[in-house]
Amino acid sequence: MASGSSAGGVQNPKKSSLGFLPNALKRKDSFIQFFVMTGILLLSVRSVGQKYRIHDLQEDMSALRKERDDVTDRMSHIKRSLLAEAALDSTGVFASRLRLLFGDDDH
Repeated sequence: MASGSSAGGVQNPKKSSLGFLPNALKRKDSFIQFFVMTGILLLSVRSVGQKYRIHDLQEDMSALRKERDDVTDRMSHIKRSLLAEAALDSTGVFASRLRLLFGDDDH
C-alpha cells in the first residue's frame, strides 16, 4: 500500500505541473475571463487617471485666466498712468508719441 500511495503521490505533482499553455488550453474559459477582467480593470484605472488629469488641467486653466486678467489690468493701469503723465507735457509731443505706440486714436 505504501508503494501504491507513494506512486499516486508522485503522479499528482506531474499532473498538476502542466505547462502554462496546456493548463491555459485546459481552462480556456477561466483564462479568457481573467484577461477580460484584467483589461476592464486597466481601463478603469486609466479612466480615473484621466479624470484627475482633466481636473488638474481645469485648475491650471483657471489660474492662467486669472493671471492673464491681472496682467491685462496692470498693462491698462500703466498705459493710463503714462498717458496721464504725457498729458501734463505742455508740448504734447510725448502724448502723441504714446498714442502712436499704443494705437490710441480716440485722444
